[in-house]
Amino acid sequence: MKFLLWLILLVICWPLALLTLILYPIVWLLLLPFRLIGISVNAVFDLLKAVITLPARALRGFK
Repeated sequence: MKFLLWLILLVICWPLALLTLILYPIVWLLLLPFRLIGISVNAVFDLLKAVITLPARALRGFK
């Protein structure tokens, strides 16, 4: 999908398409730490949810 959008941009405005081709890897590298932080925060929340719901799941297992 991204490639098709880029081809359309290439037909409409080729200097902008070349600029996006050059800047895309740089933007991806700049946003990488934020993705890693998001993954870490999600893992911490999943761990907290598992710890909080552990007693209920353990009691449910005894039935």
